[in-house]
Amino acid sequence: MQQCTNIVIGIIVVAAGRGERAGQSIEGPKQYRRIGGIPVITRTLEKFLAWSGTARIVTVIHPDDAGLFDAARGGLIDGGRISVTIGGKTRQQSVLAGLRALSDCGVTHVMIHDAVRPFFDTALLERITREIKEGHVCVLPATPVTDTLKRGDPAGLVAETVPRDDLFAAQTPQTFAFAAILKAHEAAEASGRTDFTDDASIAEWAGLPVKLVEGAPDNVKLTVQRDIAMADAKLNSQALPDVRTGNGYDVHQLESGDGVTLCGIFIPHDQRLKGHSDADVALHALTDALLATCGAGDIGDHFPPSDQQWKGAPSRIFLEHAARIVRDAGGTIMNADISLIAEAPKIGPHRQAMREKLSEILEISLDRCSVKATTNETIGFVGRREGIAAIATATVVFRGAGQ
Repeated sequence: MQQCTNIVIGIIVVAAGRGERAGQSIEGPKQYRRIGGIPVITRTLEKFLAWSGTARIVTVIHPDDAGLFDAARGGLIDGGRISVTIGGKTRQQSVLAGLRALSDCGVTHVMIHDAVRPFFDTALLERITREIKEGHVCVLPATPVTDTLKRGDPAGLVAETVPRDDLFAAQTPQTFAFAAILKAHEAAEASGRTDFTDDASIAEWAGLPVKLVEGAPDNVKLTVQRDIAMADAKLNSQALPDVRTGNGYDVHQLESGDGVTLCGIFIPHDQRLKGHSDADVALHALTDALLATCGAGDIGDHFPPSDQQWKGAPSRIFLEHAARIVRDAGGTIMNADISLIAEAPKIGPHRQAMREKLSEILEISLDRCSVKATTNETIGFVGRREGIAAIATATVVFRGAGQ
């Protein structure tokens, strides 16, 4: 066996199937379903793009899936290494289309991989490459069969127990000397054979020796809906939670009046807060805090004081708007905390009503709403009862991030 030194590896990602066993989905066939917020095929391509041994990638797709594939590859930086070709009615025909698309790319070897196996790793690719360099023409990653195997009869009864010694479950990427597997595939097409279940079986039929190499336990094929759901749950459990905290600060001047509105609650008082709206300094600060969690600007961007429609408006409108922006961006409000700084009026008697109002506006439980108050010890504009200030903090968890 002659060792190979100058190898150039092309990748064929087979993605032309319809995936009927995975059921229907608005996201399309199973290779375009999202796991951990990212399409399966995108995760597969990312792995190959990140591997230093990848020279070119041909993705074989169904003619109806061009839009789905363009969306899935949209965020990938491939350096021009990814090209696309249209597959056939069978996997065998699709692989042959991929091989022909690679034929003028100068590759010496090809890895043929199922798009719906996104959990392979670089260690597997390196094990395969070592066998290629040793001169093996065909390399098949596989794992030993560990389950007891039974053969059934037409009546649904066990006919025999099949010895599992020397039995292996085949995986992909299956890797070949390019010229040899292209010739084997073309010979299979010419013979009219269409019943091959993988590329290694075509190599075997053509008389090529196939070398087994240790597969990867996690390199599973996502076949049915349950597989996709389990993969999604696995990735979501591994992802770092996307927890964001926003802060807001506001202050309004006090003037003679009959009361102030704080956290949506009117409190009788010998002063009132001056402002374009109802001047609820607490809700203004909390609005800014929520907007900050998704980079949506501040209250003035959404409700400019120059706009007369907001003159005297209740500030709950502003807070509801901010909460809606957060939810539309995929956020779940986990906590809202407001600190009021005022010499008067006393906040304590109204704290519970304020918390209940926040709970109502934000549609979160009462235990997630906090209102605190302190004086400024007669120091500064607050101490001189010239104004009231508020500091707010909001905590929001966003889905689909941290991957």
